[in-house]
Amino acid sequence: MKERGGSVEKSPLVVCFGEMLIDFVPTVSGVSLAEAPSFKKAAGGAPANVAVCVAKLEGSSAFIGKVGKDEFGHMLSDMLEENKVDNSGVRFDTDARTALAFITLREDGEREFMFFRHPSADMRLQESELDVNLVKKATIFHYGSISLIEEPCKSTQLAAMRIAKKSGSLLSYDPNLRLPLWPSEDAARKGIMNVWDQADIIKISEEEISFLTEGSNPNDDSVVLNKLFHPNLRLLLVSEGKEGCRYYTKKFKGRVPGVKVKSVDTNGAGDAFMGAILYRLASDLDLLKDEKRLRDALLFANACGAHTVTKNGAIPALPTKDEVEQILKEASK
Repeated sequence: MKERGGSVEKSPLVVCFGEMLIDFVPTVSGVSLAEAPSFKKAAGGAPANVAVCVAKLEGSSAFIGKVGKDEFGHMLSDMLEENKVDNSGVRFDTDARTALAFITLREDGEREFMFFRHPSADMRLQESELDVNLVKKATIFHYGSISLIEEPCKSTQLAAMRIAKKSGSLLSYDPNLRLPLWPSEDAARKGIMNVWDQADIIKISEEEISFLTEGSNPNDDSVVLNKLFHPNLRLLLVSEGKEGCRYYTKKFKGRVPGVKVKSVDTNGAGDAFMGAILYRLASDLDLLKDEKRLRDALLFANACGAHTVTKNGAIPALPTKDEVEQILKEASK
């Protein structure tokens, strides 16, 4: 970060805030949790996945959050370091454990969740533990809604968002709806929408559009533009899984098709898509004004998401830049 004539010029850096946890995934797909013969552990948590994705694509990223001072917490912090993510914003809780999530992969590759957070360390991040200087360095400050469910983490996230905004960062929001974690559907809708108007970039799924608009058609552009696009928004992305994505800005909108692959596990695909587009935007914010180049970046992000579904686990499946370019090359044949 360089001072230049009173203004701060930032090096491209994506700072991700929120939960980091251990996913337990059945060793065979298409079974319920009760039927699973055994489980394999993997690092998880959407903001952490996004941070690792950016770093694996050779971008600069950092993670801010809290884990337990336990074996899993140290494993997760080390995993960030191994993947070249700045982990200086990670804090350790001596009184609460690292969160766990058991995830089933149904026969169609889609997921079901069971969480162990009663409470978990990520929910207990205090504002006083926030690495303020790291937040201020962010070109893009990325977060979800899970860290808005409980105090004190909620107030810490809101404070971090204010600091980032004041220092000129773009705010990036992926609500990442996980209904079982919220007290009720109404609480989830209200909690997610309370910070909606602060974001510069938002990514949502078709399922989340239906939920947030209480049943409106997620494929209707007028629903998206009238109910979800707000005046301060620079880019609204709708992820459509294997079909690709839709994009909306103040000046243009459209769809970029997906990259066809054989799906093994959809876990982490949305985070890979998000990480890839933030990686491209952090180094070139002018993409937001140029539809042709934005479409090119979104095709790259779709390919990143596609690569992730070809392997098991979220973080282990995240691709390098060369692997994304290889998928794009094969898709263009």
